[in-house]
Amino acid sequence: MAFELARCIEAPRDPIRRRLWGRPVPLRRPERVYAPALGVVMEISTDIRGIRAPAMTTRMMEAMWPAEAAGFLTTSPLLRRIGRGDGHPVLILPGFTTSDLSTRQLRGVLRANGYRAHGWLLGRNIGPTDRIITGVRERIEELVERHGRPITLIGWSLGGIFARAMARERPDLVRQVIVLVSPFRITEYDRSSLDGIYERLAHRHDGDLELRELREQERPPLDVPSTSIYTRTDGMVAWQLCIDEVGPQSENIEIYSSHIGVVLNPSAIYAVLDRLRQPEGEWRPFQPPFALRPWYPHPATWHELRAAA
Repeated sequence: MAFELARCIEAPRDPIRRRLWGRPVPLRRPERVYAPALGVVMEISTDIRGIRAPAMTTRMMEAMWPAEAAGFLTTSPLLRRIGRGDGHPVLILPGFTTSDLSTRQLRGVLRANGYRAHGWLLGRNIGPTDRIITGVRERIEELVERHGRPITLIGWSLGGIFARAMARERPDLVRQVIVLVSPFRITEYDRSSLDGIYERLAHRHDGDLELRELREQERPPLDVPSTSIYTRTDGMVAWQLCIDEVGPQSENIEIYSSHIGVVLNPSAIYAVLDRLRQPEGEWRPFQPPFALRPWYPHPATWHELRAAA
């Protein structure tokens, strides 16, 4: 009886996670169940299907970031003259293990276009510690109070997950959210190329955000416009984890990029500037100019991925 019960208990499996990305990674999760035939509580393990980290061949694509840096140096004079912005504040949240130093060039381009771009001033992003989560909240409130208007949040990778969480908490302070190669659909059963480092720092993750405990579809929808910029050649996280549900105020933009070099990638920066140029309250989906369309493949949508599964 106990063994029959143990076989029947299985965690629900998302059809996308089960079928879309090839062979899933079976993980084990302890489950406490009552076995009436024995009169005891048993601890069993159930199979959970997680998404694999990118393949080694895809990880090797991260070596292209020097080419993206060279492309940035070449196109920077043009990117700095795309058009004057409206001067609204922008807060850029760095990726995992990086700091404001990694987003300095991006902030420089945004400032040259008239935006008041700021770093987060919290040092290296080591994950959702209480100091970091509290610090991001306070930084948003400080900048909104200083400039007297809602702020755009731009988040790179893990910084994008923070940005979306903050927008859900305080939509009254956020104008829009733009995330770069951010795996906001990741759960505790999924894997990335940085899991080893993340897990070594997990004992310090005492912030109050449930980053991996809830699936994205279980969270309330964002009340502000959101853009997810992703690449299929992401060597750090599965690109499917970066796909949003397309709606009246949400979109995906696909580019050719690495994960590491996305903040220097000219196509990513152009898309960010295009999103920032929109008047407040008049959000429209991204439409690249005809000459730049080869830079932007047709983006995937979450609904299409589910249908393919």
